Amino acid sequence: MADSESFTRIALALPGATSGPHFDRTAFKVKRTFATLAADGLSANLKFTPDEQEFKCQLAPEVFQAIDNGWGRQGWTTIWLAKATEDDVAAALTMAHVHAVGAAKKK
Repeated sequence: MADSESFTRIALALPGATSGPHFDRTAFKVKRTFATLAADGLSANLKFTPDEQEFKCQLAPEVFQAIDNGWGRQGWTTIWLAKATEDDVAAALTMAHVHAVGAAKKK
């Protein structure tokens, strides 16, 4: 199962990824934030497209949950680390990272 250390290791291994404080969380970004890790290390939020969010939440509802607010309607999705494998984390972070890299290239 995944944990906050494996999440951080995988996130920072992505090209150009950096981390820094973001309110009570740790943000991972490439110009634009693609993930945030909760202070307690139990969950993280990832930026997917709404279609990707729907797919992930249907595929593994015990692992992924849409955030229930405006951020969630934009694709922000919670991953519960104790229920996720490292492969789940790597695939989700890679998916979210692609959008941040694309946003950075447009600027």
